Amino acid sequence: MKPSKAILPLQTLSLILGFAVWGILSSLIVFIKDGIALTPGQLSLVTAVPVVLGSILRIPFGYWTNKIGARKMFFISFIVLLVPVFYISHAKSFLDLIIGGLFLGISGATFSVGVTSLPKYFPKEKHGFVNGIYGLGNLGSALSTFFAPVLATQIGWRSTVQVYLILLAVFAIANFFIGDRKEVKLNASLTEQIKGIYRNEKLWLICFFYFITFGAFVAFTVFLPNHLVHNFGISKVDAGLRTAGFVTLATFMRPVGGWLGDKLNPFKILLFVFGGLTIGGILLAFSPSIPLFTVGCLMIGLCAGLGNGTIFKLVPLYFSKQSGIANGLISAIGGLGGFFPPLMLSALLAMTGHYAIGFMALAMVALCSVLLVLYMYLHDRVKLAEQIVQSTSQAVLVTNPKGLILTVNPAFTEITGYTAEAAIGQKPGFLKSGKHEKPFYDAMWKQLKEKKAWAGNIWNKKQNGELYLQHLTINGIQNDVGETNYYVGVFSEIDPVDIQKNSLKVVASTK
Repeated sequence: MKPSKAILPLQTLSLILGFAVWGILSSLIVFIKDGIALTPGQLSLVTAVPVVLGSILRIPFGYWTNKIGARKMFFISFIVLLVPVFYISHAKSFLDLIIGGLFLGISGATFSVGVTSLPKYFPKEKHGFVNGIYGLGNLGSALSTFFAPVLATQIGWRSTVQVYLILLAVFAIANFFIGDRKEVKLNASLTEQIKGIYRNEKLWLICFFYFITFGAFVAFTVFLPNHLVHNFGISKVDAGLRTAGFVTLATFMRPVGGWLGDKLNPFKILLFVFGGLTIGGILLAFSPSIPLFTVGCLMIGLCAGLGNGTIFKLVPLYFSKQSGIANGLISAIGGLGGFFPPLMLSALLAMTGHYAIGFMALAMVALCSVLLVLYMYLHDRVKLAEQIVQSTSQAVLVTNPKGLILTVNPAFTEITGYTAEAAIGQKPGFLKSGKHEKPFYDAMWKQLKEKKAWAGNIWNKKQNGELYLQHLTINGIQNDVGETNYYVGVFSEIDPVDIQKNSLKVVASTK
């Protein structure tokens, strides 16, 4: 499907607006609480509640995008969002803010639209970079935290919220007229798509990784403005600028993470990401001064942005047929990752008087993620090696140092007639033909022990009793200290007549 030049920029700009609307309450909360009395707990709920619906709706939004296309999804979303944004601009109580904020979450769910739609227009080798570009939509949060406080000081927070109504109307119209009317649709049922992925452990590991990286991004975006004002005593505008800097760094690192995911092994990038989040969390836990706090936040922003871009490179690798529901589920759980941390930090502050335990918890969870990434990386390497062995046309058998067979491939069964169940646990001697004397095998094992390799022709016996000649190569696989852990035998059946003909040709050529 050839992409229109307008598709990527239109959807990216639409996501920028989506995230800008999603961050209205967190960016203006220091102004809102001056007019509406809020306790610290209520304040945390008001800033966190848009994340709830914005996360949960990402699952059906990914599915619906496959059904009706990104054009209609963005158009409908922006029209519906006019209602909660207008409602918030007239809010008079905590309950009004909760109700409006809940439905404001629709704007956050628009993330699933682009990550489901855009891969249809580009080859797989560009998916990481394209999703990274689309992820620049996170800039919407930075724009809100930067411009909304400045505008609110001039015209008030209620009028500032109403400015978003104009932007929503403009982009609803833009998507209606510019969006792709011929986008490829997928009609697989939601149940079928869920059945195709929910038992895959990789899905839940990727969900967990995104829960940490995107959750850290969202959590810090909603947590920082109020925290900076009240913990460090800086002005509201300065707090907005610093938060915007965090969001901007994380956002611009997202396409970098996607691009690196296309070029390098994504798992190696994620090791760096979670290692950096571990260090950043520890630094925040022990940094009472704002310079050290700033360094820790920037490290979190850099690593979270890289991780957000890299993780979505993994989705089309594992779930190409269920990308819509997989993207929706992963991004939904990532969004929920931004809901709980602010509430947890608020509760810890009430209990302990500081945030150190919360930041240390982030470091510990990130450290656990390092171990899980290593597990996925090594598991994939082992699976690849198994696939290579299973698909090769030559017979393969692997033994331990004592000579007991550990595994065989289908070609082994095809040549010998013995199934894997019949061969595993036995020694290769059960294949002996009886045509070779003991000195032959003694010489083979002597060479294997000295040179860790042997190659030659040998007669063996099939399950049906038929004798056959095979060309066999055996290699000893050593560990880091030079000990042989495995012997790998690779063989193919050869015709004795061909051997004789080749020998005659050699003799004739020497005369």
